[in-house]
Amino acid sequence: MKDQLCSMKEAMFFSQRMAQISKALWKSIEKDWQEWIKPYQLNINEHHILWIAYHLRGASISDVAKFGVMHVSTAFNFSKKLEERKLLKFSKRENDKRNTYIQLTAKGEELLLDSMKAYNPENNAVFNGALPLRELYGKFPDFIELMTIIRHIYGDDFMDIFERSFHHLESEFIEQNGELVNKKEDQEP
Repeated sequence: MKDQLCSMKEAMFFSQRMAQISKALWKSIEKDWQEWIKPYQLNINEHHILWIAYHLRGASISDVAKFGVMHVSTAFNFSKKLEERKLLKFSKRENDKRNTYIQLTAKGEELLLDSMKAYNPENNAVFNGALPLRELYGKFPDFIELMTIIRHIYGDDFMDIFERSFHHLESEFIEQNGELVNKKEDQEP
């Protein structure tokens, strides 16, 4: 075990704590996410694919699978369902005929942006669970240690896409009257 950096007991306790905490968090996140997107007749994988397509603008199915932490067949099958609803379109590139790429349609982008507007933090258990820490320390918890673990598991590409998507959110959206608004919409007459 890598030159015994820690004891077997310590390793097992860490792994089990992480598993239990992750499962508890995911159960809450999953419930909140499903409730949030229910009015749009989407499941979590479909919403996540729309989110990824929006941020990556021309992602391959492989990119969607990697960043969406799903099997390639799952990414393809759910993307196909979104294409049938005319929320995504599939394409091939001249210089890359082997990969299939997805792009949001105008209808898909509108649905995703509507879902973002409908987000209500009061209905999010993890957000509400973190509020006492924000009140105490003046900020939400940092993710640096968890992000380091994820980087070692999924690699730099995953974290680069992760950071790019949140930079994209930060630069393209503003808050108006308690709602997230795409800056493009804000500038329309």
